[in-house]
Amino acid sequence: MKYIFYTMLSLFVLASCKTSKNYLSRSDSDNTIFDAVKTLKKYSTDTAALNALPVLYNTALQRNLRKINSYSSSRELSRWDKIIDGYNTLQEMHDAIIEVDAASRLVTPVDYRQTIYDLQQQAAADYYTTAIDFLNRPGRDDAKKAYNYFKKADNWVPGYEDAKIKMDEAYDNAIVNVVINPVQDNSYFFNTGWGNYGYNYSNEYFQQTLIRELGGKNSSRYPARFYSDWEARRDNVQPDWEVNLTLRNMNIPRPQTYTYSRNASKQVETGRDTSGKFTYRTVYATINITRLYFTARADMEISISDIVSRKNITYNTYREDYRWQEEHATYSGDSRALSANDWAIINNSYYNEPRKEDILNELYRGIYPQVKNRITNAVDW
Repeated sequence: MKYIFYTMLSLFVLASCKTSKNYLSRSDSDNTIFDAVKTLKKYSTDTAALNALPVLYNTALQRNLRKINSYSSSRELSRWDKIIDGYNTLQEMHDAIIEVDAASRLVTPVDYRQTIYDLQQQAAADYYTTAIDFLNRPGRDDAKKAYNYFKKADNWVPGYEDAKIKMDEAYDNAIVNVVINPVQDNSYFFNTGWGNYGYNYSNEYFQQTLIRELGGKNSSRYPARFYSDWEARRDNVQPDWEVNLTLRNMNIPRPQTYTYSRNASKQVETGRDTSGKFTYRTVYATINITRLYFTARADMEISISDIVSRKNITYNTYREDYRWQEEHATYSGDSRALSANDWAIINNSYYNEPRKEDILNELYRGIYPQVKNRITNAVDW
């Protein structure tokens, strides 16, 4: 009996050591601490968690402090984010441990609240000072940096100094006046017999629609104001950037013709046999189909450049295709073999070729959002 007792006790100790080893063998000791504390919150006498927690905390504490010390030797502004993040991790461990009696009896975690508060004040001051320096420099890029650093200062210490007011000032300094020029049409237009109706649609669609949807001179969504070339002259505005749009390689060909045939068959009822059962036979028809089709396409180049420095801000080319086809048919043979779809093609007696302005509309509809996104990406932060 005594032998059985000691055997069971040995097995229990071995099992506890094995489970504790599982805690200690995990690579992420930070998260393992929280797992061990959660276990102790439910089972305050869990041997594995009790044995592992002091080791886990000391390991995590030393590792995070080493990381914090390495960040402290850097002069980059981003060091504040890394340092404070490291202390926040340690503070979360502290808070988790002291909330559980079984855990706090084993470990006395360090409280870093005052340290974090002091670091946040230092971080806000450093970001603010750096932002002021960039605010005093000319140029949109520096204004953007100033805006982001003032924002960082206010994030670390809400209401820090006049950071929010300075953010507005930096934003205003970064606003660019953008003139969107009319579309230049350098395309080769092959369109024998189609006429010229609707050919100026591209200028209206792109220039005026872009300016309107981007907010024009009252735009509030982006740090930019948008003008047409004549609006800039009328309002005596000196633009900072210009958007040039060039239509190239537009081709709207005449429809091509393709003819083919296919066979159709169907079983139809012919009557009844002597026993009264329905009888059937197969009927056949040939459908002769004429297909008219074409593929129209166009390329749109967009170039955004700084008017003073002539620096290229962005450049891209977008291509769009528009495919059209229509089918008409005649048939020979037994009409009963034809399906509803066959009859729809046969009864389609008129060719509904799209008008040129409709084709242009479809081409521009595909190109337009890509051009607009390119402009917004260039002006936005």
